[in-house]
Amino acid sequence: MAEFSLPKNSKVRRDGRVFKAGAGAKNVQVFKIYRYDPDSPENPRLDTYEVDMDACGPMILDALIKIKNEIDPSLSFRRSCREGICGSCAMNIDGRNGLACISACADVKNDIKIYPLPHLPVIKDLVADLTDFYAQYAAMKPWLQTRTPPPPDGERLQSKEDQEKVDRPSACILCACCSTSCPSYWWNSDRYLGPAALLAAYRWIVDSRDEATGERLDQLEDPFRLYRCHTIMNCTEACPKDLNPAKAISDIKRLLAQRRH
Repeated sequence: MAEFSLPKNSKVRRDGRVFKAGAGAKNVQVFKIYRYDPDSPENPRLDTYEVDMDACGPMILDALIKIKNEIDPSLSFRRSCREGICGSCAMNIDGRNGLACISACADVKNDIKIYPLPHLPVIKDLVADLTDFYAQYAAMKPWLQTRTPPPPDGERLQSKEDQEKVDRPSACILCACCSTSCPSYWWNSDRYLGPAALLAAYRWIVDSRDEATGERLDQLEDPFRLYRCHTIMNCTEACPKDLNPAKAISDIKRLLAQRRH
């Protein structure tokens, strides 16, 4: 019988610190937040924070900023736009990947548990290491590749119908919610490109202006790079922009099959 164990120092301690709400707080929400210090030999822990929601904005990110500014300045997390555009504040909230800036505290029942994106190395607290994720995206050569010169008096144009093919895939914000929700990516992230990178590849494969379609498909025809996708749809469920990476991956498989026959 196979036995599996977590790596050393990865098991989360349950004896973290507790920060009580101030006296007089009536609308208290409890947050249990993953804490990891790379400079400490101790295992990660869950710290508990009681937040007075009457003095806090409605979103998870509002609460995290309040905790950092007023309760515990040692807490680390990424954030930028606060509008669901940049993807910086992607994390695992109540067991689901999402963006903290557009996730409402009221949508979570009971205590709110917040972890970094799953199955990535953790730099500190809620900050995951996205180095490999970005490298996989860059490997897709996400730019227009052409052999013919552009029109001398204008841009490379395309029809409205052709533009609509790339419109939704172009909306990806590289938050990594999809890839880190995929079991195939968890176990094969060194070889399987993952939903985000494959969605980026699809965006250029179907672009009528691109002239490297064959080379792009050649790059993906591999048992692991593409075909580790088993279409379980976690990626589509997790996408905060309502994109459909699973369909894009299926379309790439279809294009490869059509090319062979």
